[in-house]
Amino acid sequence: MLFLARMDVTFPDHLTPEQVADFQAREKEYSGNLQREGIMKGIWRVVGEYANHSIYDVRDNDHLHEVLAGFPMYKYMKIKVTPLAKHPNVTEAVAY
Repeated sequence: MLFLARMDVTFPDHLTPEQVADFQAREKEYSGNLQREGIMKGIWRVVGEYANHSIYDVRDNDHLHEVLAGFPMYKYMKIKVTPLAKHPNVTEAVAY
């Protein structure tokens, strides 16, 4: 099942720059693993914001929740999930 997720990150003011850097490093490792496993199909920055759009290919809703909750920054994220379905105009050349 494919899902589009928009993630907006807001760190609390009490975190030090070192703590934020640690979260960012762990986040990069986690998302890299998801990409290598084929779970995260792509990730794009939202220009001018600390946010991204990413596409996930997961077994079901519970699996998606498990994946999202695994992000180190999860407690600092606002996440909006949109289920995706095949569009009739997609050719096989661009299909995931």
